[in-house]
Amino acid sequence: MLLLPAAFLCAEVLLAVTKRVEGSRESGERGRLAIIMPAHDEASIIAATLHSVLPQLNPSDRLIVIADNCSDDTAKLASAAGAEVIVRTDSSRRGKGYALDFAVRYLERDAPKIVIVVDADCQVAEGSIDRLARVCTRTERPVQALYLLHASSHASPRIRIAAFALMVKNQVRPSGLHRLGLSCQLLGTGMAFPWACISAANLATGHIVEDMKLGVDLARAGTPPVYCPDALVTSTFPEPSEGIQTQRMRWEHGHLGVILAEAPRLLFDSILKLDLKLLTLALDLSVPPLALLTLVMSAVWIVSAVFYALTREPMPLVIASSAVALLVFAVMLSWLRFGRHIISLTDLAHAFLYALWKVPVYAKFLVARQLDWVRSKRDGDGPLP
Repeated sequence: MLLLPAAFLCAEVLLAVTKRVEGSRESGERGRLAIIMPAHDEASIIAATLHSVLPQLNPSDRLIVIADNCSDDTAKLASAAGAEVIVRTDSSRRGKGYALDFAVRYLERDAPKIVIVVDADCQVAEGSIDRLARVCTRTERPVQALYLLHASSHASPRIRIAAFALMVKNQVRPSGLHRLGLSCQLLGTGMAFPWACISAANLATGHIVEDMKLGVDLARAGTPPVYCPDALVTSTFPEPSEGIQTQRMRWEHGHLGVILAEAPRLLFDSILKLDLKLLTLALDLSVPPLALLTLVMSAVWIVSAVFYALTREPMPLVIASSAVALLVFAVMLSWLRFGRHIISLTDLAHAFLYALWKVPVYAKFLVARQLDWVRSKRDGDGPLP
């Protein structure tokens, strides 16, 4: 079973590195749009984010900040920066999905043509809003921008390895699928939606990886997301180790939960409908996080080697060795083409130790899975609740 995700990952990487991803240069009218920005206690960064977005808007566009269960000056600062602010207070229904639903219901009074979601801790590169909107108008499908998380200049090797792993997931793999005209996963920020699509979506779920779940739901409904490599949204890894652990646990528990709950159903639907886009999305979704894939493959290889030593039956060891070789090849190719500015080869060689550091994260998935939304701690924040 591990050979399939390793082979699919390798195919995505090969497509990304051997074929140039063409830019999405769009022309024509894009229509009126609304940016919605969920913000929970983001007073320290909200102004910088808004300043990266506001210059990209047309006079008829709107930028709406949802001050979601805030206890700081997020609403006041967002309003002063020029955003339209709506306040949501509901301590029993916490999470980004509820905030998005609140904003969409608010927009129903004067619905735009396109809705773009940008997180409050992101920077949006110049021209990205226009590119997202135009691709969304042309395709009439959800569109995902390139979303990268950067490590700071003084970040530890562990954080740089995490930045590299996220780059493989958010840039390399979608680029490979894009080359074949296939769909991608949604990544939570830098997402554009036709109004008809987002207004009918089930957003108020409280799911801890609401973006991934939404992408699956939309693909199943016949509107799989499109990747737009020319639109760039960036953020930085939270520095405190507690913040990193909190966010990664939410991401990875949610990811694993979606794999187990949705990938088999999506695969079945793709076969039933003979839908190649659904099939590739199911296979892409089934590739676990790189750290987990590394750990599981290493364990399987060791067991296969012991089995071979006891029985002299080579097939399990051959299959396990092939899977490991494909994984190593995919990682090295990604590093050579995309990752050398993120991490040195020496630090990359320690990636297995990084994977071992995450064993408690995966162990907790089995015995105490995180089911609730938790905001990541950032520099300057108080203690996590």
